[in-house]
Amino acid sequence: MNDPADTLRHSLSTLLDGLPPKQAAQAVDRLIATYRGNTPTHTPILRDRADVAAYAAYRMPATFEAVHSALEAFAEAVPHWTPTSHTDVGGGTGAATWAATATWPEGDRTVTVLDWAEPALALGKEIATANPALRTATWQRAKIGAALTLDPADLVTVSYVLNELTAPDRTALVDAAATAAQAVVIVEPGTPDGYARIIEARDRLIAAGFRVAAPCPHSAACPIVPGEDWCHFSARVSRSSLHRQVKGGSLAYEDEKFAYVAATRLPAAPAPSRVVRRPQIRKGQVLLDLCESDERLARHTVTKRHGDLYKAARDATWGDPWPPR
Repeated sequence: MNDPADTLRHSLSTLLDGLPPKQAAQAVDRLIATYRGNTPTHTPILRDRADVAAYAAYRMPATFEAVHSALEAFAEAVPHWTPTSHTDVGGGTGAATWAATATWPEGDRTVTVLDWAEPALALGKEIATANPALRTATWQRAKIGAALTLDPADLVTVSYVLNELTAPDRTALVDAAATAAQAVVIVEPGTPDGYARIIEARDRLIAAGFRVAAPCPHSAACPIVPGEDWCHFSARVSRSSLHRQVKGGSLAYEDEKFAYVAATRLPAAPAPSRVVRRPQIRKGQVLLDLCESDERLARHTVTKRHGDLYKAARDATWGDPWPPR
């Protein structure tokens, strides 16, 4: 099949046809201000097609890239496994389902997207016709919270959802995902609060018998001291004309910061360590900040005398496993 990222960008480019640019920009401004706030789940923020079209065109590429990065890291830890069923909880227009098709392009997969906002589901179904792997997906309205029950699935994704829920609903959702799935991947904004929600979810998944496959090289306590730092990563996103109109600036890209956990009941081989900051390239050496399997953070200096490892360090990026697999 064609590259899902390219197909998605093309599909999104047609969404705003007929919608005045100023109206689209105003809709995005309003939605950005409220969509990640403390809005109860019984009040869908995406009210109509114009809202959904503007928000999807603006946010879907970033959500896709963040979730794709998380799924790719998970797939590296479980290289011989492909999910045959996928439930995307709070999936809206389905960015995470597109990311799954980019990570595992082969094989048939049963896909279900659950969300409370009917306009988002309708638009997601419409866009999905461009992706052969999603043409038979089920788009189902469901209230995301304590009352949610999930059918068994190989993979459950929850992306940019936990912040919209109360603490009891977050707990219930993570527990429901752990009960239903062989693998759970949760993505949140790359902020201190987003990281805190990821750690809460990580702890619950481990308590439910899951093993962390990524990004952590272990399933022990996170070595980051709360309040002093937070674990997050970055994904490069191509900026559309709508992005440039809303945010200003002329760069052709922006970086989406995100935090995530990918955990599973399957046998998994986490990375020996992971690069948790942008590598610092200096003359004749590369400084790598790593989270290591012995449950600590450490800085490693890789120099020319390390030969091929030095070349690999110069090519390493934030979020990569280390050493390269």
